[in-house]
Amino acid sequence: MERLCISLGTVRRMVMLATVALAAGCALLPREVPRPASYAIDGAQQTFLGRAFADQMPKSGGESGFRLLVSGEDAFAARAALADAAQRSLDLQYYVVARDTTATMLLYRALRAAKRGVRVRLLIDDLYAAGRDRDLATLAAHANVQVRVFNPFAHRGPLGLLQWLDFLGDGARLNRRMHNKLWIADNAVVVMGGRNLGDAYFNVRRSGDFADLDVLAAGPLVAQVSRSFDEYWNSESAIPVEAFLGEPPQAAEAQRLYAEMEAHAERFRETDYVQRLRALDFWREVRGGKLVLVTAPARALYDSPAKSKAGDTEVGHIAAATRPIVEAARREVLLVSPYFIPSERGVAVLCGLARRSVRVRVLTNSLASTDVPLVHSGYARYRPRLLACGVELHEFLPTLPASGSARPGLSSGASLHAKAIVVDQRWVLIGSMNLDPRSRSANTEIAALIESDTLGRQLGDLFAESAVLGQAYRVELAEPDASGAAQVVWHGLADGKPVRYASEPLASGWRRLIAGLLGRLFPEHML
Repeated sequence: MERLCISLGTVRRMVMLATVALAAGCALLPREVPRPASYAIDGAQQTFLGRAFADQMPKSGGESGFRLLVSGEDAFAARAALADAAQRSLDLQYYVVARDTTATMLLYRALRAAKRGVRVRLLIDDLYAAGRDRDLATLAAHANVQVRVFNPFAHRGPLGLLQWLDFLGDGARLNRRMHNKLWIADNAVVVMGGRNLGDAYFNVRRSGDFADLDVLAAGPLVAQVSRSFDEYWNSESAIPVEAFLGEPPQAAEAQRLYAEMEAHAERFRETDYVQRLRALDFWREVRGGKLVLVTAPARALYDSPAKSKAGDTEVGHIAAATRPIVEAARREVLLVSPYFIPSERGVAVLCGLARRSVRVRVLTNSLASTDVPLVHSGYARYRPRLLACGVELHEFLPTLPASGSARPGLSSGASLHAKAIVVDQRWVLIGSMNLDPRSRSANTEIAALIESDTLGRQLGDLFAESAVLGQAYRVELAEPDASGAAQVVWHGLADGKPVRYASEPLASGWRRLIAGLLGRLFPEHML
């Protein structure tokens, strides 16, 4: 590769760009806008959903009910059914709301709920809301719909040069994003976990999607989750989307948007995907409030919205609360994360567990399956040391079985996106948090910490099914060579027969370049 040379002209252009960036960073946000405080609606027990699921809660109180949502179809059906059954409120908080079929259909369900009197609050991180101000404001033109964007860019419009200049001028703030994911109905039932709103999360294509995980919860935990939503909704970082418009949407615009959504819904009803949903008992069970739940003590863990403005050294509340439970493990720790960068302290903790005979198993993406190859480099730095001390590593296979059938374990997908921790098949953490520096110190996150042997066993079984050869690679250290160095090797299956790889299997040269060369240039906290 040729050496990089910077000419005097290039230096001048860089200085000019930096000057423009500083000016962009000084652009003012519309903070002085009306944004009346609002809160979760009380009386969940008086709603249909509140009454239906309350019958399953222990009479002594204190425990909540849970159901794992493993398949994309179940995850979509749960959100749609809860929107249909809601009577008072829908509170929706997401990092990504895509411009595709399933996201549009879920917003359409929420809009239908608004038309029958349900209050809808949608809070979306501004990184993926870029360029959508008018569409979102038109949705919010309905009297029962409110939309706010979190931690907004000063310059509006599609994500492009001006937004990148915002990053250069105000990077400390804009690098920190709201990664929370919540779908709350009537302050009585919540769906939370790893899924954003979009086709890739709901198994629409049955290949090339994300393997993900959510949990549906009812009971006391929901009030805790609703309090977290209220903190974000009423924070100074949440700006009503209409504040970014010069002229509010006209009634004709709103009617046109509603008509387009209705037409989209009509086409969607005739798809094979909807036919699969209609065949599910799960859909009817959620909508009818008859879904059987596992009851257990639990609490919501969530970061303050002010974390988005905190210093680089702050560790989020979820990581701080979970670490003592992991360190106290006696038999087994299961870690599932698409982006796994344990840090020096994490390596010390996991290796310490392994040295005292606690079985530590990790499921993460392979270089071939990850959607962010650069982040994989941060994991690869620690891989040899983790293996050397006895931590078991399993890397997600990017392809489906040859038959094209759905994978067992986690939902079908070409890339792992689920996030979970299981300790001694008793303590279960499910939420939006990855096991990487960004989730620990930059992004805001939310999770449910549940004490349940039943859910622990269920997730243990899912882990085992997802980590088996043919679904994932087993990563090990080979015997030391003549120089005494031990190389990383991958064990898998090819045509049903065992095979061993001496380098990142199925990864393209481009991915290897990004993870190998470019990955070394980025500090860990930026991955």
